Amino acid sequence: MKVSVLGCGRWGSCIAWYLDKIGHEVMTCGLADAPEFIQLRDHRKNDYLSFPESIQISSDLGAAIARAEVIVISISSQHLRSYFEDISKHDLNGKIIVLCMKGVEVTTGKRLSQVVRDFTDPEKTLVAVWVGPGHPQDYVKGIPNCMVIDSDDREVKEMLVREFNSELIRFYLGKDLIGSEIGAAAKNVIGIAAGVLDGLGYTSLKGALMARGTQEISRLIKALGGNPMSAFGLCHLGDYEATLFSPWSHNRKYGEQFVKGERFGKLAEGVMTSKALYRLGEEYNVELPIVQGVYELLFEDADINSILKRLFERSVKEEF
Repeated sequence: MKVSVLGCGRWGSCIAWYLDKIGHEVMTCGLADAPEFIQLRDHRKNDYLSFPESIQISSDLGAAIARAEVIVISISSQHLRSYFEDISKHDLNGKIIVLCMKGVEVTTGKRLSQVVRDFTDPEKTLVAVWVGPGHPQDYVKGIPNCMVIDSDDREVKEMLVREFNSELIRFYLGKDLIGSEIGAAAKNVIGIAAGVLDGLGYTSLKGALMARGTQEISRLIKALGGNPMSAFGLCHLGDYEATLFSPWSHNRKYGEQFVKGERFGKLAEGVMTSKALYRLGEEYNVELPIVQGVYELLFEDADINSILKRLFERSVKEEF
């Protein structure tokens, strides 16, 4: 298949590398003045991997879209709307858009597939999401993992799973687009909470964080119309090892350095997602104590010890 990958960051470059590796015709496309694109264009490598000669590298968005059967997008989730203002100027009829990014739009509370739908005709442009655990640093070493492709269109997700599956990534068919997107976005918020615990030396609390975090995200998914069990699948709980424990996790590292008063200079999607989920919780009257704690810590300069005390002094709950 002819695939164009829009975005040259850590995940975008890994996706291009992977899809080329399993035999697809890949073009990677980025902004001409972006450091990540310039590095790939000039050296055909970055801090994570090297590109073979078979991968085309271009900053021509129109050309990347025109050639593609499938367009994979991997950029900062909060920039998707502004990016689609440019993407939508081109003919997207007959194209499949695959979002390999995790977040909720903070200004609207919309899932990323909903943002794309603001610009596309569902009868002419199909949309899917690619979510689940894994890090480029592991994939390039040949360490396998499992991921999920989900869509409202069963035929398109079946086709993508068939075409993208390999011994390196085992893909599963998602059955709940709402749950897949919210679960994938929310795990980054839980990842920040895990980093905070690491920074405080409270790593033993990660077990409780995993159990209770999954419960509260399942409540939110249900309130939004999805299947609450999706939170216990690969999109959320299945991604916890990669997000709550891995040294490669940007969100975990962000939380750890934040609570230590240090600056983390890379993208941590969970920061803005915590604000988006906090607002969704208020709008849908869903109790999200961990999300609320992360939001207050990051955006309201709340004291971490006060947040932990509040969590421990909450009224007694039944576990399930």
